[in-house]
Amino acid sequence: MTQKGSHQSRKVINALILLNCDEGEFNQRRLRGEDVAEVLKVSLRRFDRVKKRFVEEGLETALGGRPRQRQYERKADGDLEARLVALSCSEPPKGYSQWSLRLLADRAVELEYVDSLSYETVRRVLKKNEIKPWRRIGWVIPPGGSAEFVAAMERVLDVYRRPYDGANPVVCMDETPRQLIRETRSPLLPGPGRVQRHDYEYERCGVCNVFMATEPLAGTRMTKVTDRKTKIDWAQFLQDIAERYTDAERITLIMDNLNTHRPGALYEAFPPDQAKALWDRFEFVYTPKHGSWLNVAEIELNVMISQCLNRRIDTIAQLREQISAWQAHRDQLQAKVNWQFTAQDARIKLKRLYPTFNE
Repeated sequence: MTQKGSHQSRKVINALILLNCDEGEFNQRRLRGEDVAEVLKVSLRRFDRVKKRFVEEGLETALGGRPRQRQYERKADGDLEARLVALSCSEPPKGYSQWSLRLLADRAVELEYVDSLSYETVRRVLKKNEIKPWRRIGWVIPPGGSAEFVAAMERVLDVYRRPYDGANPVVCMDETPRQLIRETRSPLLPGPGRVQRHDYEYERCGVCNVFMATEPLAGTRMTKVTDRKTKIDWAQFLQDIAERYTDAERITLIMDNLNTHRPGALYEAFPPDQAKALWDRFEFVYTPKHGSWLNVAEIELNVMISQCLNRRIDTIAQLREQISAWQAHRDQLQAKVNWQFTAQDARIKLKRLYPTFNE
């Protein structure tokens, strides 16, 4: 036990105590109890207790100790667990934004679920049922039973099923506002055992907008940083897309339902003949409201933010330089989005979103 195998540290120390107390032929040098206790970092009281248990109760008790006789009554039975789960999923009391372990324990006693309850018992119940009432995340919650939502969703999913066609490319477009922030103090560089540190104070330097257009099947993308996010800016970005795909007969453009993403914006930015010619180059496909997750360009924007823009940048010129470098590297890798979700999957996994019929 003391030389090989995996055992509890208490058993190993008790075994070493007994070996040093042995007066047999293999123990050539017998140490005093004080010396053994000092080497093993144990008290003399424990040293004597292990010897006494070995003499009176045998080797197993001396190594592992006496079995515990006290039986603890289990408070959290199935009924109490169900009540705590239901309580943790309900609205918190007035004056509190969320449930805590102590609040749940006190509330369970107030409702006479149990005479007394510790917050540790509540913690084990919540952990067992994988409930964290103190956590919240932002979510895009679609309307239930909406025919308009599912119609727009299936239209987008059908477009994603098209094979690659250079004459009729499928392009996804999205945009995101960015805040320009300047450091007021130089950050401390990271080192061994120390992460990079930024001062909490910063200086606002204005805002800008980043347009993103990506072709998922080709693994290419294009970006543009503008001072504002207006109809004129969007129309000019569409002209940039059309100029990039000069050989395309018609461009299928998937985008969200923002009020600036309308054909009328083209007539505000260009003369009527030019606006109509530009409009004819595109087939507009809109994602449903509260369904922006269907836009692949949003995925690309999140990748760009996490890889490139997750820091403080104070000028538009620097922002354009960083985004241009990120775009060139990602285009070189031909990074694509492997979209697998289909309309058939939606009818199964998102069945609650479809209208129901009474037969």
